[in-house]
Parts: sequence; structure tokens; C-alpha cells
Amino acid sequence: MDSSMDSTRSVRRTKEEKKLLRRQIKASHTLLKHEGISTASHPTKHLVVSNGGLGNGVSRESLLEVLKEGGTVESLLTPPAKPYAFVTYSSTEAGQNAYTLLNGRVLQCHDQSVALYFSYVEKVDSDRSVSSALPPGLSVLEDFVSPEEELQLLQAVDWTPHTDDVTVQKALKHRRVKHYGYEFRYDNNNVDKDKPLPGGLPAECDALLQRCLADGHISVLPDQLTVNQYQSGQGIPPHVDTHSAFEDPILSLSLGAKTVMDFKHPDGRSVAVVLPERSLLVMKGESRYLWTHGITPRKFDVVPVSEVEGSGVMTSDLSNLTLSRRGTRTSLTFRKIRHIPCNCAYPSVCDSQQPPSPPTVPVAEGDACYLEEQYVHQVYEEISSHFSSTRHSPWPHVRDFLLSLPPGSVLADIGCGNGKYLGINPEVISVGCDRSANLVQICVERGYEALVSDALSVPLRSGSCDACISIAVIHHFSTQERRQAAVRELVRLLKVGGRALIYVWAMEQEYNKQKSKYLKERTTGASVERSGELKTEENMFNQQEEHDRKIRSDMKCTEEQNVTQPRIHIHTNRTAFLSQDLLVPWHFKCNADKNKGARSGSTKGPLENTSEGPVFHRYYHVFQQGELEEMCCCVTGVKVLRSYHDQGNWCVELEKTHCNSS
Repeated sequence: MDSSMDSTRSVRRTKEEKKLLRRQIKASHTLLKHEGISTASHPTKHLVVSNGGLGNGVSRESLLEVLKEGGTVESLLTPPAKPYAFVTYSSTEAGQNAYTLLNGRVLQCHDQSVALYFSYVEKVDSDRSVSSALPPGLSVLEDFVSPEEELQLLQAVDWTPHTDDVTVQKALKHRRVKHYGYEFRYDNNNVDKDKPLPGGLPAECDALLQRCLADGHISVLPDQLTVNQYQSGQGIPPHVDTHSAFEDPILSLSLGAKTVMDFKHPDGRSVAVVLPERSLLVMKGESRYLWTHGITPRKFDVVPVSEVEGSGVMTSDLSNLTLSRRGTRTSLTFRKIRHIPCNCAYPSVCDSQQPPSPPTVPVAEGDACYLEEQYVHQVYEEISSHFSSTRHSPWPHVRDFLLSLPPGSVLADIGCGNGKYLGINPEVISVGCDRSANLVQICVERGYEALVSDALSVPLRSGSCDACISIAVIHHFSTQERRQAAVRELVRLLKVGGRALIYVWAMEQEYNKQKSKYLKERTTGASVERSGELKTEENMFNQQEEHDRKIRSDMKCTEEQNVTQPRIHIHTNRTAFLSQDLLVPWHFKCNADKNKGARSGSTKGPLENTSEGPVFHRYYHVFQQGELEEMCCCVTGVKVLRSYHDQGNWCVELEKTHCNSS
């Protein structure tokens, strides 16, 4: 009986040994194939431990505890992000003992089980310690606040939902965030400097900031605070805080847990910086303006066992690395809002020193309003006098419509510009409105009735007009919803039986084999001379977009943007349209009464300066065939009387058939 049991045990041990041998051989092949590490067939005091590295979650401390069972350990090297480690014993005998004793050992580490497989190697490269210096201008100040101050600051941040506007709180994809002083907008990576949040920064931060001021870390007190809370496994993509938004320096206080922040230079150099709990990170100069910084999403960080190199410095000393489990970390980032353009020494990555990037096609209402304010409203205020000097001849079909109105009719010109249609039919009562105060003033000076008003909300009674016109206006609205709302507003103003005439720019500038006047003018004198300049301008703008894409790909926090909207490109004047949403250049003539029409030295509006004067860009949505008619048909209580193409414009005349009871 006993002999049989012994025989069974012998067979079982042989099978286990064969299984272990297969695993060892497989591990050796993997090391050679993927890492170029050759194993030895004879015993040495140097061994490679497969499955026993920082890269697969085995900490230095856990591994060392097991390795000591084999004998005296002279050195243990744990390469970061690698699933293996190198151990050197005091003698070949100790190495052989560890090989026999520990091969196949199952190790419990951080809620996981890993099996260790050992192989001999001829030698271990122990000269693998290269110190990584901090980026210029960067410093990490350990224990900058006491545990008591840390608790007080954490308690000052109230994460419960709020309905007031004192702070702005958001739950982002990778963390939750709260803003004080000014809201940081992730759609454009900037702040609205004209809309400070009431209340300022929490009073609990006063002592901390006064200490920073006294120690010379800052010269003025910050006025913006972003609080980020990271759970284990969360992070933030690499980025540079927008130059035009914030001054230098930037402070970041780490509370609750430590983490590792990765800094990267545009030339490819990278430095991992340890931010201990209660430490203050100060980014000045090059580290603030040129290096990206980010936190890789993961649950464990590779950190030094002992920080012998100094605060925050991560080294590649493989004998001094281990794993640190991340906890819940709260960072307080203090910044000073910049009110003048940045003039730093790094123009290649400075948004203040680069031409503006093309805007994106808006989706949200707020983005549409912002786009139209920048690329429509501000532009017309700037170019009003010059624009008016080019708008004097009424279009024949619009003139015919106005002259067809019975005497005494009430006419509303929505988006009247300089009022060139308000005096066409002196037998009707005409009133105009426009979003541009400067254009309305020109109307008033000409003796017309006009007022400043948005086309989406005209201050006239419903059903008060016999006729309305909207000539070259609705194509400036940047979403389908806003364009349709403009049509509904026209219909609201009409009496039952009243008519409206709408003109919008057409995508089809060549219709029935006839080119529009817009395209024909390209072949006349000055236009031919300018065509090369316009093409150069378009190329410059598109080259800038490519430049931005390359430079800022590592800089922008784009994880908050759910979708990537297409860019709106600059159109080359007097050419066919290549897309429906575009920016059309307006070349401001320097001799065109610029003191009246454009504010000298203005920094508002999307303009560029050329040798001939400033160039402004107006947003347009050009309509495809049938688009305007279909949009009008979707409005309740109207019928389309006719739809036609007129010199590169789609035109619709509609009639109000009944009032909308709703």
C-alpha cells in the first residue's frame, strides 16, 4: 500500500516538473522574442523572473520577500512597465537554490495571483541608473500644507450638486471638476474673461496663497481655481494650459493621495514627476509654456522606493523602483487670468502669437451664438461703413416685390443693412431692423425708420405686417434650428394673407449653365489680380490649421468633447463653394472711411492684417437647391408661392395662410 502511494507521488511529481519546464521554456522564448533577453542553460547567480515585474502589478516589496527565501539577494532590478525583473544572488549556489525552490511559486499581489518562472542569465546590466532632471522652471515642494490644512481644504470643496452660479461643477469623462473665480471652458480650452463667477476663490485658500506670495512662488494672487478629483484609474490627457488664458506661473496642490505626472518636451524628451500628497507643484517659464503635462489613467504608479534624488524627481534607477497604488486625489490648480496677449518666448506653441484656428461647425446653442457673435455681428460692426459703400443697387426681383405692395402696406425689412430697400416704395410704411448698431445708424442718417434687433426676436407685434423681407440674412445663422427659427419669426410678424420674400446665398453658383455675377466678377481686372492673394490667404489659413493639429495634438484636453466637429474653412473669393459652412473674407479698404467703419486698433473680431488693410471673415451657410423651400414648408401656417434662383441666391416667396393657435 505504501509502495503504491510512493509510486503515484513519483509520477505526479514528474508531471508537475514537466509542466513547469514547459512554462519555463515558453517564458524564455517570450523574453528572447519580445525583449531580446537570452537565457543560459547552466546555473548562474543571475536570474530573470518572468511574471514578476512592475508591468504586471508585482511590487518590489512583494517580490523581494519571496526572493529572499532562495538566499541572500545582492540586487533586484525592476524595469518600469515590464512583466519581469532581474535578481542577483550572492553566489551561484544561492541562485540555483532559488531556481529550484521558487520556480512556479504563486504570488498573491494586489488582489491577483501570478506564477513566477525563473531562468538563468549570464549577467545583469547593473549600470542602468540615469537621473532625469525636472523640466526647467518646474519645482515640487513637499509637505507644503499640514495634514490639518489638507483636511480643511478638502472640506472646503463641496461636491454636492448646486443650482447657484457661484461655482461651476461638472462630471467629466475621466474625473469630476469644479471651477471658482472663472469657468474654464473645455470646448475652446479658455475662459470667458468678461464673465467672472461671483464669490471668488474659497476663503480657506487665503493662507496658502499668502504663503506662496511671501515665499516668492507668485507675485500676484491667483483669481481662478480649478479643483479636479481623480479616482483610482483616472487621469488627464497631456496638455499645456492655454497661453492666452493664464499668466505665468501655475500652481497645483495635491491632496488626499500622491500621483505621477508625465511631462513631455516637443522634441520627445519625457520626465515622470512624482507628486507626493500635500505637495505643491510650481510650473514656471519653459515647464509652463512648452512642456505638456498629463496623468496617465492607471491604478498603480511606478515610483522610487526612496526619493534620494530630491523632491519630485523620478529616476530610471531600476534598483529603486516599486509600485504605489493610487487613491482618491484632489488637485487644486491656481491660475491668474491673462488680460493681454501672451508674448512668451515659445511662439510655435503660443496661441496668442499664432493666427487663429478656424472655428468648428457648432452643435450646441451656446456655441452657435458665440460663433455668430465673433464671425457675423462683430465683423459687420467693424466693416459697416465700407460695407454700406458697396450696397447701393437694389436687386430687380426684390424691387419688383416691394413695388407690388399696395399703398399703406406695412413692411418690415429684417436685416435691413444700410436700408437700401426701405425707400424703394414710398407708398408703404417701412421699418427696418438690423443686429449692427452702426448699420442702423446709417439708416437713421438717411431718414429711414430702423432699430437694433436680432432677427430671432423682433420687437414688433405679431400679425402687424403686410409684408416682410429677409435679404441675405438667414444664411448667417449657424445651425438648422436657428435658421428655421428666423423663418418662424418672419411668419409671426405677418398678417394672414401677408407675404414674405427670403433670399439666401446658394451653393449652386452656376445654375442652368449660367454663372452667377459673383463668379463672373472673378475674371474682371482687379479680381484677377487679387485671386492669387486670396488663394494664398486660404492656403495660409489651412496651413495654420495643420500646424495647430500637429502642435496641439498633445496639448488639448479633448476628452471632454463628445464629438469632433469639422472645421469651417476660409472660402476663396469668386470661386465655387466647396462646402456649405464657410468663412468668406472681407478685405477692408484702408481708404474707405475706416475711422467711421472700423475701430482703429480693435482686437475684437476675426481679422487678419495684410499690406492692403485688415481682412475680416464672415460666417455663411450656403443653401443647396430645395433646402430653403423645404425649411419654409416645415413652418406651420404658410404656403410657398414660388421658389427661384436669382444670381447665385435661392429665393422663396411665401404667404401666411393662418395663425398658429399654439
